[in-house]
Amino acid sequence: MKKNRSVLALSSLALFTLSGAVNASLLQKNIEEMRVSKAEQTLPDVVNRYQAISDTVEVKLAQATDELTVTEMAAHQGHRLWQQAVRDIQSGHSDDRSLYWSRLSMRNVLKQDKAGFNLAKWQRDILVKAVEKSSRGFSDIEFSPDSQINIIVTGFDPFFLDRNIGQSNPSGLAALALDGYQFEVNGKKAQIETVMIPVRFSDFDNGIIESLLTPFYRDNTVDMVFTISMGRENFDIERFPGRNRSAEAPDNLNILTGASHTNPKAPLFNNSVSADGKLNGPEFVQFSLPVEAMKAVKGHWSVNDNNQISTLSRGQFKASSLAELQNEISVEGSGGGYLSNEISYRSILLRDQFNLKLPVGHIHTPRIKGYDSQVESDIVEQIRAMIAAAASTL
Repeated sequence: MKKNRSVLALSSLALFTLSGAVNASLLQKNIEEMRVSKAEQTLPDVVNRYQAISDTVEVKLAQATDELTVTEMAAHQGHRLWQQAVRDIQSGHSDDRSLYWSRLSMRNVLKQDKAGFNLAKWQRDILVKAVEKSSRGFSDIEFSPDSQINIIVTGFDPFFLDRNIGQSNPSGLAALALDGYQFEVNGKKAQIETVMIPVRFSDFDNGIIESLLTPFYRDNTVDMVFTISMGRENFDIERFPGRNRSAEAPDNLNILTGASHTNPKAPLFNNSVSADGKLNGPEFVQFSLPVEAMKAVKGHWSVNDNNQISTLSRGQFKASSLAELQNEISVEGSGGGYLSNEISYRSILLRDQFNLKLPVGHIHTPRIKGYDSQVESDIVEQIRAMIAAAASTL
């Protein structure tokens, strides 16, 4: 387990934005946070597993006397939550959901509970951002100086919770299980560092993926990047991520983009140089993962090199190359038309903008209904083996 690090100062928090602009509704619970009460009734042991941390936040918020102290407290308690969840999963408690629900409970406390001094809306917004960043592992990425292969892995929060409040996400479980994992391959020491990504369109539009990866791409301090989400029947490695959104499905805030298969829409980007604020890039990009080595991994599920995409003019088909897609308008990439496709597109596009050759790509895990500890543990172990196989090619 990695040692504790000092918490973030206000200046560093200002550089990282997980939510949109501050507004008058900040102190109100959003849709995600409003689900906590239902989850407490349905899944009390899951939701309340880290109640002691939320209680600590409540007490320390009431005792706080200045902005810097309370912000450091929020960052520290969020980091404590992340570390506790990582310890639990790596000790055999295969359930990603407690981290998700506890984070939302902490957000509710920071938004609404009484503080020891008069906190303005923008100050509470900083506290929420501090918890968001630190409880997702963003402030916990630290590769060992002797690591020769540095690997970043991302997982996602549970989603579609109005369909099933008890839904888990094996990609999130994988992120918690693999954080800090070290192994040797071909005489080289490898290390995995992970983060948890929110299922919210606004975070992507505000550049969460670019904020995460830019320092590593810029400084050339990462050797492989795997984005992971829950998908179909088996493992799919998504060859051709597409630029546009097309899924008629809400995010965890019940936001709909208005995109569809007949009206695909490009995502936004807060640092875009385009006049309309849309993410600039080609209609399709291509993964660079060592897919043959990963397909050779044996487990409960097959591993597929998925090259199926969809375009406005041709509909659904299997693409053979980027050249074939040059004049097409993307409807679905190999990873679909939702955020799992988009995280792959953004991470590959950014790599290409830095002119890097490192392996980057997306793994869709087998889909599960609700929660299944054994199945999800098996999924994680096959992912672990796939990453090790990929690392062996470096």
